[in-house]
Amino acid sequence: MSAVFTGGCLCGAVRYESSAAPVVAGHCHCEHCRKTSGTGHGSHMGIPSAALQVSGEVKFYDAPTDTGNMVSRGFCPTCGSAIYSTNSGMPDLAFPRASSLDDPEVFQPQLIVYAKR
Repeated sequence: MSAVFTGGCLCGAVRYESSAAPVVAGHCHCEHCRKTSGTGHGSHMGIPSAALQVSGEVKFYDAPTDTGNMVSRGFCPTCGSAIYSTNSGMPDLAFPRASSLDDPEVFQPQLIVYAKR
């Protein structure tokens, strides 16, 4: 796999690389993104799930959305850093958190989402 971009957690226990460029990038202002980021929004990039290669242990917290989909938010169990999420309504995409990127310039936001969650 030739990495287009890489990232990981604060303590270095979790690392990832993507062999594909983001197909979408944006800021989500839903309640879950606000609370899991500790800020007013969560910044994510959507990439093909098959392009994401993760090493290290990732724990997931699953929560339903208002539309009935399930969002699984992955984080490092050691330092708590948010790494990536998946959404049952978009099974072919993974959503790395922009905050986990090694090079923050990879994140080029294109949209803003305001939703309950």
